[in-house]
Amino acid sequence: MHIVHTLTDLRAALAGRGRPAFVPTMGNLHEGHLALVQQAKPLGDTLVASIFVNRLQFLPHEDFDSYPRTLAQDADKLRAAGCDILFAPSEKDLYPQPQTFKVQPDPQLADILEGHFRPGFFTGVCTVVMKLFACVFNAGPGVAVFGSKDYQQLMVIRQMVQQFALPIEIVAGATCRADDGLALSSRNSYLSASERAQAIELRQALQALAHAAAQPGAQLAALEAQALQRLQTQGWQPDYLTVRQRSNLQAPAGAPMAGELVALGAARLGTTRLIDNLEF
Repeated sequence: MHIVHTLTDLRAALAGRGRPAFVPTMGNLHEGHLALVQQAKPLGDTLVASIFVNRLQFLPHEDFDSYPRTLAQDADKLRAAGCDILFAPSEKDLYPQPQTFKVQPDPQLADILEGHFRPGFFTGVCTVVMKLFACVFNAGPGVAVFGSKDYQQLMVIRQMVQQFALPIEIVAGATCRADDGLALSSRNSYLSASERAQAIELRQALQALAHAAAQPGAQLAALEAQALQRLQTQGWQPDYLTVRQRSNLQAPAGAPMAGELVALGAARLGTTRLIDNLEF
């Protein structure tokens, strides 16, 4: 596996290697990331992963400085998974000048849910992903794989690729879960032992919400309020628990139609913010 840090070295490593299959990450890799790598490997001629903790998508009070950085261990995992090229730029490498040009996503999709509680988050995500795409796919088309746990992010990136006519196929990877159902996340490492045991309650709340919302005559607003109250009484600080249309993440206009919906949630347990979703 080639480990490169600069754009010049990345392009030299990619020269003549054919269609890239790309998995962008922020590092601190877990089995969910490695599953995306395995999914991506047969989709191109060269498997490229990136590790970059992107300052632009963190709010001032969030965990940019403390976000786990485990490059040596991550490189070992990627090498074992069959990765061909690891692109691990520094901030100076990827942003040699202040990144004053930014990608502003559609506010109807990006300013709700995660975007409402983390203003500017998707501008930061789109800007870094667009720049990474320019680095990896400068020689031609390819494929990029993103996890479905970040459901809204996946939709934003797909829309960005479509509207900019980028020659990149966006492939969704299924959410990987621990044996008890908790969605794997780099931030799970922040949880104490007691919080880790409790963390499955977010998934359970989404399952209960989805089950209730699928019933005839379901009143979504009341069900969502009940779901929020349930988590609050269990010691969480929820941002949202909601049912939306899969197609655009807007609230269903009429009676909810099972098979077209997704329940999404974000909540803080102690100091750790977790997200999850469930299609139904």
